[in-house]
Amino acid sequence: MPRHHLSSPARLEAFSDGVIAVIITIMVLELKVPHQEGVAGLSAVLPTLAIYAISFAFTGIYWINHHHLVHRTEEADELVLYANLFFLFWLSLLPFFTSYVLEKKLDSFSVFLYIASMIFTGFSFLLLRLSITRRLRIANKLEAEDTSVQRKNQLSLFVYLVALTIAFSHPHVALGLCAFVTIIWITPTVGVKPREDLDNTHFNRD
Repeated sequence: MPRHHLSSPARLEAFSDGVIAVIITIMVLELKVPHQEGVAGLSAVLPTLAIYAISFAFTGIYWINHHHLVHRTEEADELVLYANLFFLFWLSLLPFFTSYVLEKKLDSFSVFLYIASMIFTGFSFLLLRLSITRRLRIANKLEAEDTSVQRKNQLSLFVYLVALTIAFSHPHVALGLCAFVTIIWITPTVGVKPREDLDNTHFNRD
């Protein structure tokens, strides 16, 4: 890749931060005050608040993981830029699917679409991870932790697929699985062996 096609990831991250901030703002605007008074009114909007919480956490944790991922590289080529745009495209659709699942009262089909959007977002983030992994490999900065986190990304997609298959029969359980995936990504490297542990394991085998 010619040198003039490489750039600092700072601009990419700043643009992504702005888009993600707008996504969260749009979701907040969808929250409506209930017509009923007191506890009955609050109870009526609890499903709305629960879905909003999942969507907010989903978006916010992607922002944290995006920051963690982009800071692994000092250069961004065109492949990284396009992969990032592809990720932001799918993430930007989340407010629509959040509104859709709320409008349809969490019926099976709306939950199916909601989870499908999460799968496409997760897959697009995996593509971004792979494009940055490629830059790290070229710069000879690839670590064992990068490969382990990539496997964690793939496992998350598998859990989303399981949730998708049960969306029609058990929509609430399917949403619970999505919430579980969100929780395990609160810390980007949770469940991932540090590089030292992997090196020690390899040494002991030798």
